[in-house]
Amino acid sequence: MIEFAPGNLRIPKWTRPVYMVAAGTTDFRKKYPEKKIEELAMMAFKMMLEENDLKMDPLAVKGLINFACYGEFADHFQDQLLCESKVHDYLGLDPLYNIGIKTGGATGGSAMLTGMSTVASGLADCTLVLGWERMDEVKTWTGNYYIASAACKDFETRLGRIYTSYYAPMARRFQHAYGVDERVRAAIAVKNRGYAYHSPFSQQPGKHTVEEVLAGAIVSDPLRFLECCAMSVGASAALICSEEMAYKLSDKPVRLYGAGGSHTLRCGDRRPMKIPLLPNETEDTYKQLYKDMEKMDGRWPGFESFAAARFAAYLAYGMAGIKNPIEDLDLVETHDAFTISDLQTYGDVGLTYYGEEQNYVTSGECYLENPVTGKQGKCPANLSGGLLGTMHSVGATGIFQCNEIFWQLQGKYDKFHGDPKMWSRYGKKKPADWKSLQVQNARKGLAISHAGVGSHVTCSILEKAW
Repeated sequence: MIEFAPGNLRIPKWTRPVYMVAAGTTDFRKKYPEKKIEELAMMAFKMMLEENDLKMDPLAVKGLINFACYGEFADHFQDQLLCESKVHDYLGLDPLYNIGIKTGGATGGSAMLTGMSTVASGLADCTLVLGWERMDEVKTWTGNYYIASAACKDFETRLGRIYTSYYAPMARRFQHAYGVDERVRAAIAVKNRGYAYHSPFSQQPGKHTVEEVLAGAIVSDPLRFLECCAMSVGASAALICSEEMAYKLSDKPVRLYGAGGSHTLRCGDRRPMKIPLLPNETEDTYKQLYKDMEKMDGRWPGFESFAAARFAAYLAYGMAGIKNPIEDLDLVETHDAFTISDLQTYGDVGLTYYGEEQNYVTSGECYLENPVTGKQGKCPANLSGGLLGTMHSVGATGIFQCNEIFWQLQGKYDKFHGDPKMWSRYGKKKPADWKSLQVQNARKGLAISHAGVGSHVTCSILEKAW
């Protein structure tokens, strides 16, 4: 069994605090043939500069940028290596230095973490983080092949060369180990796609029922069609600043903390290790779990958990002073590429103890309006619509998640989701039964950006700073 040495568990210490002051995004679609990737990047960039109530005009803000971090997972889709350089040129930011980030599904979160690090270190005072993915220039099956190439070809590729087939055995194992009713996974799909209905940015909104999800076509047993995200096209941007710069630019800056973890690609052959304990856990918390795992020839993290997510959360909580996630956080955005990845992550980040993940759903605490109590849920999840309902334009995903939390903390959900002009901008009509998903009095939020079968994960914590 692997045991961490003290240095492995060191909580990161930044030289200076880091803030976020603006966010921008496109809408997300299956196909976006009328826009080149540079144009989509510019759409997100312009929204970030022009629509966030900054205290300087857009060109003046652009003139403060020192560094650019760009996220794009797969060059294959648009057949353009170093696309970040092309986008950088199109935005008019030469000769500022830029760097491209690629960590699979966590690319957007890794771009955010890299951008935070440039400010925390003093390398930059004002950093642009921008990510995108162009996934509509190839057929869906070819796209799936490209994405699946990020998996381990020695171990996972044999499962079917599609990520749904990589997650299906996880779903089976998780269901068996913890006695999870498949209706819990279905409820996650219903919730997240339902929240996407209220977002003008969403690709796959829908008002579904648990029965409809369970009656859907099997993609890879036991995962059904509505339990899987779609490939997307779009871009998202964020502006990250030093403390002094942040308050010059915004009356409502948001403080950032971020950390990451990684784990071997070979999910079916991972070496066992002790569970890194979060602040709300003790050695006694998992004594019984270890015994139960032994009875089922189990081990941690096994197929049931993502060690990279636990490690990223452990570090980020130490940085941000999070003591009890379900009480200290006001909302979360998890990486719900599949319902099972969403469900597994609840234990990894401590919203529940391991083995009790389904309680977060059945208790109603993951909903904006708890269906059990009728009150606001303790920690609503994926109010953006998540990856299932709104988007998984991979290089943009982790950035988009942070943007949604950023606007929630600023109390601007309605501004960016409820304005009929925002809907018409993307050729849509605001639904007559649209409702606000603004979390009341939100102060802290968390975003998990996740790659592969848990091979790379970043945890970003955003905190109201005024």
